[in-house]
Amino acid sequence: MMRTGLRNDNGFHRSLFLHRYSHHPTPMSLFNSWFQEKQSAWLYRAIAAAETDRRMRRLFRKLAEQAEAQAALWENRLKTEGSAVPSFNPTPRARLVGRLVRMFGPKAMRPVLASMKIRGLSAYSGRGLGTCHPMPTKAEDVGRRHRGVAGGNLRAAVFGINDGLLSNTSLILGMAGASTGTEVLVMAGIAGLLAGALSMAAGEYVSMRSQRELLEYQIDLERAEFAMFPEQEVEELAVIYAARGMSLQQARRATRRMMSDPEHALDLLAREELGVNPDDLGSPWSAALFSFLAFSGGASVPLMPFLLGLDVHRGVPVAGALAGISLFTIGALLSLFTGRSALLGGLRMTLIGGLAGMVTYAIGSLFAPEGSGLIQ
Repeated sequence: MMRTGLRNDNGFHRSLFLHRYSHHPTPMSLFNSWFQEKQSAWLYRAIAAAETDRRMRRLFRKLAEQAEAQAALWENRLKTEGSAVPSFNPTPRARLVGRLVRMFGPKAMRPVLASMKIRGLSAYSGRGLGTCHPMPTKAEDVGRRHRGVAGGNLRAAVFGINDGLLSNTSLILGMAGASTGTEVLVMAGIAGLLAGALSMAAGEYVSMRSQRELLEYQIDLERAEFAMFPEQEVEELAVIYAARGMSLQQARRATRRMMSDPEHALDLLAREELGVNPDDLGSPWSAALFSFLAFSGGASVPLMPFLLGLDVHRGVPVAGALAGISLFTIGALLSLFTGRSALLGGLRMTLIGGLAGMVTYAIGSLFAPEGSGLIQ
C-alpha cells in the first residue's frame, strides 16, 4: 500500500491511500468507472471539435483515445464478471456542457469542465502554448506556478471590508433620511451589520465546502485509476506536457521520473491532469470567520459616531466623512492589485460610495414623516 499526502499552508492535510484493490469491485462500481471514461472521451472529442488551437486540439484528441482505452479495460472487467455492457449515451448534463463548450469555447468553460473530471485543463494556464513550458523536476515545482498572487488573503479582506462599509453606510444614510430617531438608526445599522456578515460567512462556508468536496471527489477517482492503470496515467500526463511544447519522448521520460515517487504522484496528477491545487483550499470554518470579521469591520465604521453618543444630526456628517476616508483608502489599496493610480482608484471608490449614499438618503427622505427629515 502506498501513501500520498496533500498539505497546504492553511493546515489542510489529508492522507490519501493508493491500493491495488485487494477486494473485488462490484459490477456497479465497474460500470460507473466504464461510464465515466466513456463520457470523458465523448467530452474530449467535443472539446477538440470546438478548440481552435491546433496543439490543444491534438491534446484533447489524444486524451479521448486514452479515455477510450481505459473504458475498454473496464468493459473487459465487466464482461469477466458476467455483466452486460449497454450502449453508451452521454448524460443530459454532459450534452449541455458540450453545447456550452461549442458556444463559448473550452477555455471559458474550464470551471464547468473541471467538475466533469476533464483532464488537461492546466495546459491552458502558465506560459503560452506556443513556447516551451519548463518541465518541472519534482511535484513541488508544479504547485509553485499555480499559487498566483501572494496577496490573495489581503485582496479578500479588502473586498470584504468594502462590502460591509458600502452596504451599511448606505443603510444608515437611508434611515437617516427617513427618520431622526437615533435609536432606530443604530438598531438598523447593527441589524445590517449582523445580517450582512452572517450572509457573507454562510456563503463563504458553502463555497469553500463545495470546492473541498469537488476536490476530494476528483482525487478519489484519480487515485483509483492510478492504482489500476499507472501506465495510462503516466501517458496522459506526458501528453499534457507535450501540448506545452515538449517532445513527447522527453515528456514521457520526465513524467516517469517524477511519478516514480508515490509520495508525490497523486499530488502531481491532481494539479496537472485535473487542474486542481490543494494549496488553494483551506478550512471552510476559517474562511467563514474571516469573511464575517472583514464585513463586520467595514460595516462598523459608519456606526461608530452613533455608538459613541452622537445624535443623528451630528453623527451623520461624521459617519459620512469616516466612510469617505475609508472608501478612498480601500480604492487606493485596490490599485495594488490593478496596477492603476492609487489616487484615481481612491477617488473612484469614494465617488461610487457617495452616489450610493445620496441615492439611499433620497429614497429614505421620500418616506420621512413631514417635518421630520434631517435636512429642513
